[in-house]
Amino acid sequence: MSDTSSFDYLLELSRRCHVGINALPSARDQVVMSWSGVGFLLGEHYCVAAMDDIAEVLTEPASTRLPGVKPWVRGVANVRGRLLPLIDLTIFLGEARTTEQRQRRVLVIEKGDTYLGLIVDDVFGMQHFPVDKYHLDSAIANERLAKYAQGAYEHADRNWALFRPNQLINDTDFYTVAA
Repeated sequence: MSDTSSFDYLLELSRRCHVGINALPSARDQVVMSWSGVGFLLGEHYCVAAMDDIAEVLTEPASTRLPGVKPWVRGVANVRGRLLPLIDLTIFLGEARTTEQRQRRVLVIEKGDTYLGLIVDDVFGMQHFPVDKYHLDSAIANERLAKYAQGAYEHADRNWALFRPNQLINDTDFYTVAA
């Protein structure tokens, strides 16, 4: 290939790129801001928690019951050499269990000195919500859940309560575990 033909080739390539650029949609028109979190089920309530609030998701491990505690304290489990306290969040919130044990998952919360496992009915993985579908004043039917939630996202004809684990672990009622 001579220098002239190489130059001509680049000119033709540039011309084709400029012709095709007008057919592309404007990036500004296509951007939809979204928020992502971990979706899960508590009784019949769909919830979502921020990704940085959840350290990991586990299948429900075998646990050792603790004597003299409320029924929602499931016990402790050994997870990679660490004792993980397990709390059945559905029962703590006064909800009826809707799933079988094999579907249940544990959301591990690790904030500072707090290391805790919240047993939920099911986990749906990462969920994405358009930010304009968030409503701070969204009504949550379960009053106890509403205490630990802050608004909700509307998506696929469902309200996903925005669950705030920090509000739960900062609540003194949560630490009253003696039966």
